[in-house]
Amino acid sequence: MSVSRKRSYFEKIPGSPEPIVAEVRRRVRFNECDPMAVVWHGRYPLLFEEASELLGRRCGLSYPEFYESGLRGPIVSMHIDYHRSLFLAEEFSVRASLVWAEGARINTEFHVFKEDGTLATSGYTIQLFTDHLSGEPCFSSPEMLEKCRSRWLAGEFV
Repeated sequence: MSVSRKRSYFEKIPGSPEPIVAEVRRRVRFNECDPMAVVWHGRYPLLFEEASELLGRRCGLSYPEFYESGLRGPIVSMHIDYHRSLFLAEEFSVRASLVWAEGARINTEFHVFKEDGTLATSGYTIQLFTDHLSGEPCFSSPEMLEKCRSRWLAGEFV
């Protein structure tokens, strides 16, 4: 069976830096599987979140930094493509890539790889910034995101 792999879900903005990447490696747990010992499809957003959390800590977009900035970053869009199954006790990795975007948004792509490097799952999320008290959207990039972008352009995440 041939599986086509989309290179990127988001179009690269000319002149933008390469994505910031973080990767989590681990083994499939019993509680993540269905009765057939296959990772249940609803677990993949949680796997994405594990890598996303590591990515946020790496580049200044962690949960504590959101709280300190008085911001939230709700996901407004999520997409998942299932290519190959993961099975109980199988080792795998989840790669999260923060893709440069203009405006007050976070574009993150995810790739889940089986131990042999085969693509199991891919997907993306889009997050927007909102004020944590009012819930109102931020229409300009918040300072927290601008700090991340400045560091990114300076090559700190290579």
